Amino acid sequence: MKDTVFIFLLSFLCAAVYAEDKSILDFRASTESVNNAVAIQNAIDACASTGGGIVHFPSGVFLTSTVFLKTNVHLNLHAGAVLRGVTNLNAYEGNAIIVGESIRDASIHGLGRIDGQGNDSNFQLGDGKGRRPHVILLDKCTNIKVKDVFLYNSASWTLKLANCDGVQVDNIRIYSHGNYNCDGIDINSKNVVISNCIIDCDDDGICFKTDAPGFAVEHVTVTNCIVASNCNGIKFGTGSFDKFKNISISNCVIRKASENNMRNWKKLLRGVTSDTTVISGIALEVVDGGIMDQVTITNISMQDIQTPLFIRLGNRHGAGTLKNVVISNIIASNESLITSSITGIPGHYIENVTIRDILFSYVGGAEKKDAAVIVLEKEKEYPENRMFGSVLPAYGFYVRHVKNLTMENIQCRVRNIDSRPAFIFDDVHNIWLNDFQVSVPAEGSPIIKLIESSDVSITGFRSTESVPLFLSVEGKNTANINIGSNNSDKIQQKVFYDKQIKKSEIKGL
Repeated sequence: MKDTVFIFLLSFLCAAVYAEDKSILDFRASTESVNNAVAIQNAIDACASTGGGIVHFPSGVFLTSTVFLKTNVHLNLHAGAVLRGVTNLNAYEGNAIIVGESIRDASIHGLGRIDGQGNDSNFQLGDGKGRRPHVILLDKCTNIKVKDVFLYNSASWTLKLANCDGVQVDNIRIYSHGNYNCDGIDINSKNVVISNCIIDCDDDGICFKTDAPGFAVEHVTVTNCIVASNCNGIKFGTGSFDKFKNISISNCVIRKASENNMRNWKKLLRGVTSDTTVISGIALEVVDGGIMDQVTITNISMQDIQTPLFIRLGNRHGAGTLKNVVISNIIASNESLITSSITGIPGHYIENVTIRDILFSYVGGAEKKDAAVIVLEKEKEYPENRMFGSVLPAYGFYVRHVKNLTMENIQCRVRNIDSRPAFIFDDVHNIWLNDFQVSVPAEGSPIIKLIESSDVSITGFRSTESVPLFLSVEGKNTANINIGSNNSDKIQQKVFYDKQIKKSEIKGL
């Protein structure tokens, strides 16, 4: 028994020696200093040298350039503490205010603020230009937590997770509107949990990236977040050289940013109702030869967005694959003529997509000529909702080069009279469109337009309005269309089809 007590006491004393708390004030950090990086680094290094512990940042404003987090060290920013980045670019040894490189079992937490001073004139280098510092950069780290802190006014991407394995980001707030490229959280890591965060930034809110081959972004969950952006709310890409796999996003709200200092959407794009809008609420992009597989997105509410869903398989640096995606329980209010779209490229299909329980309110207002817009392939162009122009020829969903598509319990409404079809399917195969309600297009446009598509089952349509034309079918390869299970009481003409199509290919007339 005495031996057991001795061993316990020895273990306790060792832990006390090797896990010591430090204050940056003990290392001559001062609110009067022009740069506290040396003092803060000495505190971190001293803590690490004894096996780790907590480095405390008391209330006050402390200027600093880069400091490097170490294994087993935890930075605690007390309420009222502000760690403020200096504005001299040459002072930064690393590419962030706080950098963690190849460390493990560390954290950044507390109720304080980390301020990047991104609006300073020294950082105003232009869109995509210059090596501007992040607020936090974690690279090749394991088991890291970022919790409760307020990340403010970054000069570049705010929180960058690069090649890490095991990161938890919980209950943080981000506000970055002082510069270009101020993403909220950029994820190029695996085994990541993002939860309970409020993000308000000029560029993409939460962005998944695989910027180079060799590291997959996988096993990631994002939940219970509010995301405000002048670009994309939740985005996969543009960098898409490797895998996005086994990723779940749920219970999030997407809204317009609190301020807009750089965008002029009303001048740039016809039909956009406000400069302060989100580009795409949800953007899934594979354009660099990578793979997207097993992505689920559910319970999302968004407003003041140009495009609710933008799904793009392109060939900027190689044609990859995009498959096995489920999107459900989405409510959105749109503010442009750029509808939701799902587009592959010739010979490379998006596959196995399910979209269900959707309620979209579109601004509408497009004319008959807009229904005839030719959508160019633009295989190698940068992916963005406006890549096809400021208007798409359908007001609800424009879908092209897709196989195995299920759309169920869909409601698309327009707030202003619109002359475009609700749905266009072009080179789409094995479609099930079921249980849907839409606003009836003006000027005799059909509810649905099929082009060069096959194995199509359209069921469960219902309407309280008179429908001049339900379905338009064209293209010599269009075949095996079944429209037999719809409420046709309000439909004046079920189908219009061109001479290339045999009547026998359309069932349920």
